[in-house]
Amino acid sequence: MLPSKMQLPADQRRLLRLYRDMPDSARESLLSFAEFLVQQHPAAEPMAAPPSTQPGIIRRPESESVVAALRRLAQSFPMLDKGELLHEASDLMSAHVLQGRPAAEVIDELEALFRRHHERTESDGDLERTTPG
Repeated sequence: MLPSKMQLPADQRRLLRLYRDMPDSARESLLSFAEFLVQQHPAAEPMAAPPSTQPGIIRRPESESVVAALRRLAQSFPMLDKGELLHEASDLMSAHVLQGRPAAEVIDELEALFRRHHERTESDGDLERTTPG
């Protein structure tokens, strides 16, 4: 049983209200996107070896949802700071879910976004290695 409305913070009540007003297909997309965001920001991660600086590109399947593409790209580019990508990726996801942009078109842009961020990260790293400290 859910707590009464008065016990939920305003942002949670707003989210529930928006969720209730969505068609089933949009609800599924929202839940998938929320799961993706949670995966990008786990509560506590153990210290691990630094990720490789080279992407391990996972091939794009013939048929793929935007959320599945986000997951695939996050796995292909684990070295990228997902927080830096979040704003642009969210805009693209919104364009697909709320404005009806075709998934293939949005996925093409997501792939380009991840590649650009990787190239920028690589060039920033090259500058850091060559700058005298």
